[in-house]
Amino acid sequence: MSHLPKRRRIERRPPLVLVVLAALGAVFFVAPLAGLIARTPWRRVPELLANDVATDALGLSIATSIAATAVSAVLGVPLAWLLARIDFPGKALLRAVVTLPLFLPPVVGGAALLFALGRRGLIGEALYEGPGLLLPFSVWGVVVANTFVAMPLLVLAVEAGLRNLDPRFEGAAATLGARRLTVLRRVTLPLVAPSLGAGLALAWARAFGEFGATVAFAGNLQGRTQTLPLAVFMALETDRDTAVVLSMLMVAVSLAVLVVMRGRWWRWR
Repeated sequence: MSHLPKRRRIERRPPLVLVVLAALGAVFFVAPLAGLIARTPWRRVPELLANDVATDALGLSIATSIAATAVSAVLGVPLAWLLARIDFPGKALLRAVVTLPLFLPPVVGGAALLFALGRRGLIGEALYEGPGLLLPFSVWGVVVANTFVAMPLLVLAVEAGLRNLDPRFEGAAATLGARRLTVLRRVTLPLVAPSLGAGLALAWARAFGEFGATVAFAGNLQGRTQTLPLAVFMALETDRDTAVVLSMLMVAVSLAVLVVMRGRWWRWR
């Protein structure tokens, strides 16, 4: 009986240098959150959340982020379908333009919106002189700014879901006589529901936390265009406790969204 060479024992212990670097990476994310928690005046939280600045900013952030998510869904889902299913000249350029807001500094995105949709902008001048619509420094300006930075996340998520979808399901429905819109409504959208749900959640969270594009395009007017991130920025100069409490509120909301996404749309281990 021949003796087979013994297999080397697989080393499962991670290299020490990787453990140290990973620990430092974790601390890099945990330390700011710990500092925020330590600085929070917990006894004054109800009082600080009840003031006019906090309630106005919270209500406006919720309303405008939901509106921006709805607009992103109405426009972004067809755009994602177009990018995933149709070949046309300039498709790569269009995809790059659609994802550009993810890489632009938010203030640059806000300035671009101002030059396009402002009172004297490329499109905004016609909107103002025609129906009298003025988007900058208005609630609708906040919605537009939030949509501009949030919609790319939804488009990317839905496009990925459509590309991974087995086309045989849609083909089977079509051979049974279903019309294109029926196939889209009864087959395609239900099958990409996890991607759509993840895209909607990411778009809402991005809109809820938007700062740069909002302040550049819609301004920072309390009770009108001042969302929670803008209120935090202003409070840092005048009332640190309010800034900390509002920051903790946004952290709690963001964590809640991540927990929901983990349970329903993401498979984490």
